[in-house]
Amino acid sequence: MHTVLLVEDDPAVQAALARTLSANGYDVRTAGTAADALRDIASLPLELVILDLGLPDLDGSSALRMIRGVSDVPVIIATARRDEGSVVRLLNDGADDYVVKPFSSEQLIARIRALLRRTAAVEVNIRPLEIGELRIDRASRTVTLGARQLELTRKEFDLLAFLAEHAGEVVSRKKIVEQVWQGELPVNNQSIDVHVSWLRGKLGESASAPRYLHTVRGVGLKLLSPP
Repeated sequence: MHTVLLVEDDPAVQAALARTLSANGYDVRTAGTAADALRDIASLPLELVILDLGLPDLDGSSALRMIRGVSDVPVIIATARRDEGSVVRLLNDGADDYVVKPFSSEQLIARIRALLRRTAAVEVNIRPLEIGELRIDRASRTVTLGARQLELTRKEFDLLAFLAEHAGEVVSRKKIVEQVWQGELPVNNQSIDVHVSWLRGKLGESASAPRYLHTVRGVGLKLLSPP
C-alpha cells in the first residue's frame, strides 16, 4: 500500500480528499500546515505528497522549495493558478505534477497512479553504484561504507552519487556546479570544498590522506576505489 501525505488546510476539502484516497487503496496521512508537512516528510516513509499552495503558515511555493531541501519524494501541487508562468515556476521549484482547482477525484487519482508508475520505473532502472566498500543506492538515497550506513545531507549525497557515476574520471568544478548545484553557484564558490571536506570526514579520510575522494589540483575531483 502506497503512503500519501495530503497537505491541505481546509478541513472539509482535506476530509473529502482523504476519503477518496483511502477508497482507492492509499494509506493517507494528513497535514494542515507547511510546518507539519515538513516534519512528516523528514520523519515518515512517504511515497507521494499532495501539496495545496494556500497554506496558512507558509506560501506553498516556499514550502515546495523547503521540501526539496530535505526529500526527493514525488510532489503533486494542487493550485488555482492557471497561467503558464506560475506552472513553469512550480515545476522548476521541484513539483513533479500539478492539478488545477477545481479538479475531479478521478483526475487526481489518475495523476497519482501515473506519477507512481514513473517513479517505480525509474527506481527499477537505477542500480546501486559500488566503488570499493562504498555502496551508493540512488533509489533509496542511502550510502553504506562496509557495514556502516553513512548519514549524508541531500547535497552531500548528490555530490557523491554524481562523482560515483563518473568513477575513475576527473570531474571539473564547472561540471559539478552544473549538475549538482544546477548552475546556481560560481565555479570558484567554496561550497564545493566545504561539502567535499564533510564527505571526507564521513568517509574516514582527509585531503592529505585521501582514499576515495582525490583532488586534481586546478582541474577537479576524482572518485577512486582504494588500492
